[in-house]
Amino acid sequence: MSLVEKLKHMVIEGNLEEIAGTTGEALGAGIDPQRIIDEALIAAMDKVGERFAAGDLFIPEMLLSAKTMESALAVLRPLIAGKGIQAKAKVVFGTVEGDVHDIGKNLVIMMMQGAGFEVQDLGTNVSPENFYQAVQKYRPNLFCMSALLTTTQGAMARTVQYLKEKGVRESVKVMAGGAPITEAFAREIGADGYAPDAGTAVERAKQLLGLG
Repeated sequence: MSLVEKLKHMVIEGNLEEIAGTTGEALGAGIDPQRIIDEALIAAMDKVGERFAAGDLFIPEMLLSAKTMESALAVLRPLIAGKGIQAKAKVVFGTVEGDVHDIGKNLVIMMMQGAGFEVQDLGTNVSPENFYQAVQKYRPNLFCMSALLTTTQGAMARTVQYLKEKGVRESVKVMAGGAPITEAFAREIGADGYAPDAGTAVERAKQLLGLG
């Protein structure tokens, strides 16, 4: 098994203890950081997402894989910054106003980062105004909103409307998700896409952005 395949397997299996050392070993063997990211880390998290969506993995296992991937990225980041390697796309992500739940949001963010997206986490209880300011500041390709409560669904509609009023809605793709959210509701509020869970969020994001 090659070192790249070994790293991929370690992320899938959640081998948090050994991943940093093996990443360093791969770099020492002259393997390019971008190849490690693309063929090991991203490929592994794609497989993890597929398994989660199929019901073969559960949230604790997916979190462990995401943490393992993050440990490898921590070794690679200084080299990535030095080479100026570009992220697949920029994402702004937050839980809407009135909602302070963040477990689902954090899980999706880890999956997106594992897939090569640059994600700005705005946290929870994010007002339409703060979402708008983030779009202006970071110029993302994708704008993601999460809500766990039925009582905060309305904040999603208000946020999309606020972006329209400010003239920036058409500059960014919008994706909505969370326990009470449905595809029909996402369409109703004017979102471009919807993800029912973390396992499918990355694939939906890629589809929206034409990344295959």
